[in-house]
Amino acid sequence: MFRLRYLNSFLRRPFHRGPVNRDQVLERLRDCSAEDQVLDVVGKNKAKLTVNHISRAVGMLWQFQREKPQMLRTVELIKSHPQFLTLRVLAENKIALMDDSMLVDMLYSFLRLNVDPFDSLVQQLVSEAWQRIDRLPMTALSKLSICLSDQHLQQSPLMGEITNIVDQRLSSIDDARILTTLMISTSTLVSPRLRDALISRADHLLDTMDPSNYNSPRRVVQFLRNIKYSYRPLLEKCNKIILSNIPRMDAENISIIMGLYQSLQFNNCDFRLAVKQRLIELIDSSTDPLSFTKLFVALAPLASHEIREGLESTALLLADEFNAYQALAVAEALEEIESRNLSLLNKIAVVIRRNLHVYKPVEVARITQTLLLLQYQNPELFTILRNILVNFLQHSVFPHEVTMLTRVLSMLPYPRLDEGMISRVEAVVAQCNLSDLNTISFAIAKWVRNDPSYHHNTSSKYVRLLQDLKRCGRERLQTADRLDLVLEELRYISGEWFEEMLLEDTMATLKRMMDQINWNNVPELALFLTRINHLCPPLMDRIASVVIENIDKIHHSATYATLLPFSVLNYDGAQADELYDVCIQHFTPNISCFDPHLLVLLAYTLAVADCFPEELIREIFSIDFLGKLDAQLETLPDGLNMRTRLRLMELNRATCLECPEFQVPWFHERYCHQLQKKGSSSSSPVQQQIHKMLAEVLGGMNCVRAAVVTPYFYTTLNAYWTNTCSRCLTASPAHCRSQTKEKFTGGRPQWKTSGMSCHLELSGLPWTFLIQSYFARTPIIRKVKS
Repeated sequence: MFRLRYLNSFLRRPFHRGPVNRDQVLERLRDCSAEDQVLDVVGKNKAKLTVNHISRAVGMLWQFQREKPQMLRTVELIKSHPQFLTLRVLAENKIALMDDSMLVDMLYSFLRLNVDPFDSLVQQLVSEAWQRIDRLPMTALSKLSICLSDQHLQQSPLMGEITNIVDQRLSSIDDARILTTLMISTSTLVSPRLRDALISRADHLLDTMDPSNYNSPRRVVQFLRNIKYSYRPLLEKCNKIILSNIPRMDAENISIIMGLYQSLQFNNCDFRLAVKQRLIELIDSSTDPLSFTKLFVALAPLASHEIREGLESTALLLADEFNAYQALAVAEALEEIESRNLSLLNKIAVVIRRNLHVYKPVEVARITQTLLLLQYQNPELFTILRNILVNFLQHSVFPHEVTMLTRVLSMLPYPRLDEGMISRVEAVVAQCNLSDLNTISFAIAKWVRNDPSYHHNTSSKYVRLLQDLKRCGRERLQTADRLDLVLEELRYISGEWFEEMLLEDTMATLKRMMDQINWNNVPELALFLTRINHLCPPLMDRIASVVIENIDKIHHSATYATLLPFSVLNYDGAQADELYDVCIQHFTPNISCFDPHLLVLLAYTLAVADCFPEELIREIFSIDFLGKLDAQLETLPDGLNMRTRLRLMELNRATCLECPEFQVPWFHERYCHQLQKKGSSSSSPVQQQIHKMLAEVLGGMNCVRAAVVTPYFYTTLNAYWTNTCSRCLTASPAHCRSQTKEKFTGGRPQWKTSGMSCHLELSGLPWTFLIQSYFARTPIIRKVKS
């Protein structure tokens, strides 16, 4: 009997839950449903709190905030609560007792609760994490990298150690979320070798992850944006995953992804159409200022005129509730769509003026530029903005900031530039890249034109500064040793100053680095040569050689940029024919993967070079393709929309004339009539002068006809047609091939046709003219540089 009682008592003992074994503080924390309850438990149990209790309490505070919309979060109220200070003090005293994951989680939560990065608690947590860096698991390491990014320590020695660990352990990372987080955090420190390894690993993990998780591919796109590397195969894989998730995205996430795509110049038709549809669905639910601003910025550039009017009407109702940054975002969207809604603009300007004290220098510059481009009339506001910009400029030490402030100040209608502003620009010129130097020169040129004192003082402040700009630009080019970095600085450069001062040095630098031209940077180099309209045979031959040798490595979409200078500059080098052939063979199997507008531009470029691949032409002039193109054009910016429509018309015309066997119908008659009504029939002084020069060369005014409109609406503003070549006015320009003239002196003339125009090359004349019979909007004469 006694033995049975003893055994029964013994068996029940492990299940006995007396007050001695219960963690009452932890239970009370678990029962909390709001931040004030958590802080109340902390206040009543200060002496009993262990490191586990502290970790639990801090994590719960952030979790409660995280579950709320941004506008309903109460982080500042939590920070000001007396018991939150208690938590911080206790956490700092128990750092040594925290395990590795707890340590990083604590740091992450405190930063999310807006504890100052310079607070001793944060500093101690970072120091302790640094000491344990080699043993942290990858999950904790990725979270630590986020914390360092939050503190703007992306280029710190600690982030460098994290980058090194990622390099060593990359093959062991099997979680796409962890990898993509580390990719973003370390993006400023990765080498080209590690960049390629990260891209390869991300490419593999995207195939194994849950396709409903669009955050990982979004982070991959952000990584590519950070390193300024538009790697198309990975971008397209990310886009495919993102595209399948658009029906459940909100306007904020869509807006973020659209911004990333725009930075990478990645334009996908299916994405834009799906985004447009989703954003239209979100209109009725976007009623608060925050969500509506995100919707407005994302949808307005894509929407039809009717939807834009509705968005502007809603914005007018909500404008008084916008904060400083929402007002700026809406203003920039209005500028993008070229809105003329004066009522809305006035309200936005009032909000901006009320919040001018909170904007940073670059934001004030953006505001000023936007209002100027919107042609907003408010001299008083612009005076205030100029004073703020001048003050920022005089105290700025960042070259990119000084450059932007200088450029925007030059847009304002004030002619004078004081010595203080000049001195600030001079102080940073030596640190500026080529793009910044070009931008500053553009601003100085404006001031020169508007300042009458310049014409009476050749040693003026402007001359001194322009000389410094030229010297710094030449030194930067002469000391450059990496082609990719030079091309990055040249990406957006154009204008008279660059062509007059730095073009010769730039071409010498590019020739010096010809051995660095590879399949990766060929499209960028080709675009640069096209943009500056400069023919450099050694570089063109090198591009052709690299492309022919590495065509299988080049993404099919890059063939357009690659072929562009050969077509536009009319370069017929030794390898040109082979180049066109290999490119056509390369992209033909991928025709269906092209964005519609890009395929039209590619076909036009080939047509200018007298290439009409049958499969490409039949694809473009199919009913399905034209329907898809129409849908895409509705989402494109107005400039690109008009350009694509014009190129389609010219391609249609050239195909009808050069390839009648394709039986492509001419369906642009009405469009050409509309363009003709919009255009001006009068010739400019330059065109009139060219008309006169052509008459002298060709034997008199009776040999030249101006503003001739042919069937298919070829318009020759300065025609060189003679009686022996009159068929060109009614038949294919290919007829010109047989019309070799013998009366020119100093050089043998050669007629060459591309199906788009007739070219007359006179190598013996002072200028070599390329006389094109494009439509009236297309330049008819270009000086061909050699």
